[in-house]
Amino acid sequence: MSKVYTKTGDKGQTGLVSGKRVLKSDQRIDLYGDLDDLNSRIGMSVSYLELDPKLKYLNVFLHTLQSAIFDLGSNLACEVENRAQFKLPQLTNSLIGDIEMAIDSMEKDLAPLKNFILPGGSIEASSLHLCRTSARSVERKLIGFHEATREELPVYSIEFLNRLSDYFFVLARHVTRLQGGSEIPWKPRQ
Repeated sequence: MSKVYTKTGDKGQTGLVSGKRVLKSDQRIDLYGDLDDLNSRIGMSVSYLELDPKLKYLNVFLHTLQSAIFDLGSNLACEVENRAQFKLPQLTNSLIGDIEMAIDSMEKDLAPLKNFILPGGSIEASSLHLCRTSARSVERKLIGFHEATREELPVYSIEFLNRLSDYFFVLARHVTRLQGGSEIPWKPRQ
């Protein structure tokens, strides 16, 4: 890609991987646009974590997750019947396993929750909570897309997004612990 602007979208359409033109308001475009938003939120978290020497090691796996989000987005930007033709990268069960192992590893050092906790703590933890809520939002939108279109979803896409939000929740707690912060329990108002 030599130029950022191509002017091909100036009439409110964009191209899928196959070359087919669709409206920018299309449910598919909205969905992978939200994946891009999630990826950008992760990028912000990476930037915050990079500033703390005891946290920046977490960025290696976060970069892996960002690449996987691009993989998923490329599949959603292509009609299911064309995905094999373009040899798009696929999510794998081993990636799901890696996310689960990371969650398990961090949870070993966390106190069991007895209450819901309020999102926050530090700028780093707060940014990870935003990643969590964004991942949940994309997951809901993915299910809605499937329900509306009956299109076969990319393999492991639901599992990936479901684990991703769990991962960000645990990672936010892990970061709070590493920074010596404390979690604020939710206290229902009477």
